Amino acid sequence: MNNHTDNTDNEGVQESLFDISPGDEVGYRVPIACQVAGITYRQLDYWARTDLVKPSIRNARGSGSQRLYSFRDILVLKIVKRLLDTGISLQNIRVAVDSLRNRGVNDIAEITLVSDGTTVYECRSSDEVIDLLGGGQGVFGIAVPGIMKELSGTIASFPSERVDDDAEVIGMDELAARRARKSS
Repeated sequence: MNNHTDNTDNEGVQESLFDISPGDEVGYRVPIACQVAGITYRQLDYWARTDLVKPSIRNARGSGSQRLYSFRDILVLKIVKRLLDTGISLQNIRVAVDSLRNRGVNDIAEITLVSDGTTVYECRSSDEVIDLLGGGQGVFGIAVPGIMKELSGTIASFPSERVDDDAEVIGMDELAARRARKSS
C-alpha cells in the first residue's frame, strides 16, 4: 500500500480501543465475525489459513476449538470486504492489509483508503485525496472512520467473550498454559 504521508511519530505505538488488560481481552466467535463483517465462513476460514486476517485473540487448534476475533480483526475484515467489493484483487488487498497489520485501532481509524482499482493508497488528509484526484484518474475511497463507527454500533448488540489469564491465547501452547496456571 502506498502511503502519501511520512508519519513516523507514532511508529511502534499500538493503541487499544478498549482499556482492557492483556489476558482479559474481548473476543468474538466466527459466526459473529462473519455476520458483522458481511463475509462467508469460507472467506473467513480461507483468509485465516492464508494469513490475510488471522484471529489475534485465539486461533483454532484442532477439531472443536473456536477462533476468537478482536474488534480490530473484525474492522480489518470489513475493510477487506469493502476492497473486494470494489474489484481490487486479493493480491493487492494483501499488500494493503500487510501495511495495516501492526497498527492499533485508533491509528487505522484516522485514514481513508483510496484506490484507482489497482493500487490502494492511504490518505490522512483531504489534501492527499485531492492530490490523487488531480491526476485525472477515477478513484474511489473507503473512509475507515465511517466503517469503524458502523462496526461499533453493530457489534455492541452481539455477545462477546472475555479471555482470561487461564484461556489459551495465540502464541501459548498447552504446556505453557499449564505452567502459567500452576505458577498462579
